[in-house]
Amino acid sequence: MIFGLRILDVSIGTLRIGMLVRGRRRLAGLFSFFEALIWLVAAAQVLAHLDNPIKFIAYAGGYAAGTMLGSTLERWLSVGDVILRIVTPIDTTAVADYLRKQGYYMTVLNAEGRDGDVRVNFSVIPRRKVNEVLKAIHEINPKAFVTFEETTPVSMATLSANRLRK
Repeated sequence: MIFGLRILDVSIGTLRIGMLVRGRRRLAGLFSFFEALIWLVAAAQVLAHLDNPIKFIAYAGGYAAGTMLGSTLERWLSVGDVILRIVTPIDTTAVADYLRKQGYYMTVLNAEGRDGDVRVNFSVIPRRKVNEVLKAIHEINPKAFVTFEETTPVSMATLSANRLRK
């Protein structure tokens, strides 16, 4: 029971952190309630039986397994967006036109790299589309250098409200 409770509370904790980072505060708050409640039940079981080392092992093992399961669930859910950055040599196939035809907004800048002129392409895409987009980019332009970064959503309404408060 302790092992299972720890898997559950640590998995929920991993999801809670992911939601918090992505600006989903209410969902993170809901997850934190259940995470704390489940942890309390598991910890009470261990603390009530300090003479039983098997319960210590179950507690620690559940923590480890919960970490792995939580990160797998978080990746599987793919909540939120990422910033896509594609750098390609200027004399290779452009990826922006293809991705635009697929419905993605693209911003393209000309820049200078170590080995000459390059195109730097930017877009914000759903995390669940990362593998699909990455495969398409490498089919179109195998020389492309691609990076992704997590985003934190900010709306213009939020920015305006914050300015008014100051």
